[in-house]
Amino acid sequence: MTAFPAWLAIKNDDGYRVERRTLDDDVLMDGDVTVAVEYSTLNYKDGLALTGQAPIIRRFPLIPGIDLAGRVVESSSPDFAPGDAVLLNGQGVGESHHGGFAGRARVRSDGLLHIPEGLDARRAMAIGTAGFTAMLCILKLEAHGVSPAGGPIVVSGAAGGVGSIALAVLGRLGYELHAITGRPDQADYLQALGAREILSREDFTRPARPLGRETWQAGIDVAGGHTLANILSKTRYGGAVAACGLAESMDLPASVAPFILRSVTLYGVDSVQCPMPQRREAWKRLAQDLDPDLLERMIQEVDFEHLPEAGKDILAGRIRGRAVVAVPD
Repeated sequence: MTAFPAWLAIKNDDGYRVERRTLDDDVLMDGDVTVAVEYSTLNYKDGLALTGQAPIIRRFPLIPGIDLAGRVVESSSPDFAPGDAVLLNGQGVGESHHGGFAGRARVRSDGLLHIPEGLDARRAMAIGTAGFTAMLCILKLEAHGVSPAGGPIVVSGAAGGVGSIALAVLGRLGYELHAITGRPDQADYLQALGAREILSREDFTRPARPLGRETWQAGIDVAGGHTLANILSKTRYGGAVAACGLAESMDLPASVAPFILRSVTLYGVDSVQCPMPQRREAWKRLAQDLDPDLLERMIQEVDFEHLPEAGKDILAGRIRGRAVVAVPD
C-alpha cells in the first residue's frame, strides 16, 4: 500500500471544505493505469472547486485537479507501460473522478496521453487545460479559414491562462493580436507574448451595439457576457469567434445582427469531452507551435500546501499566466 499526499473536497451537513490528507491506494477509483503524479496545474475551474464557489465537483469526497502529469507505475493497458511519461486533462477528472491534486491517480487509459516529444511533465502542466483549450480555439479558427493575412485577432482575458497561451501561439504563427485585459500593469508581459494592441476590459463590459465597427477577423473569448457580445458586434464579415469560458457571465446579451448581417460564426469550445483525435492533434500542435521560452515566462509556481489560497487568487485575477503545482512524493 502506497501512502501519498492529497487534497480532498468534502461536502456534508457541516458544509463544503477542502482538507489536506495523507491517503493510500485503496481510495483510488477504477481504472487500468495508475500514475505517480509529478505535476498538476491550477485552472480557473480548479479555483472554483477549491473554494466551492461553483458546483464543479459532482461527487464527494473527491480529489480536485482537472490536470495531471507523471509516470505510469502500474498498467493493464497494452498502450501504456510502467515508466511511460503521461498526461491527462478533462475527461471528468477532478469533477467526478479523483484528480491531480494528489501523489497518485488511477485513471482509464482511453483518456490518457503520452507526453508529446518536446514537452516534459512540468511543461505539459504549464500548458494544462487552459493551454489545451486555447489550442482547441485556434484549431476551430484555422478550420474556419482564419489566417495571418486576414487581419487581427482579439483575445479576451489575455493575462490569464487561456489568453497567455493563445497569444504566444498565435504570435509565433504571425498573427496581429489585440489583447483585452483588466490588468493594465501587465502590458509589457502581453506585448512580450505577441500582443500589438492592449485594450481595456472596461470598454467591453458595457452593453454592446447590435453592430459595431468591423475590427477583427476573429476572436477568442473566455469571458462571455457583454465582453463576448462586444467582440461579436465588431467581428468582420465572415469572421469567427471561439468562446470557451464564462469568467464574466453565462449570459450572452447580444443581437443576432452579427450572425445574419455579417455572417459571423460563433464556435463553442469544450475541453472536457473533446474526442481523442482532437486531443492528440491539439497537444501535438502545442509541442510544435508554443515557444518554450515564452512558456517559461508565463509560469508561476504554486506550493502544493497552499492550493486553497491559490484557488482564491486565481478567481480574483491575481495569478498571471500559468500556475504549475509540483506534487510532493
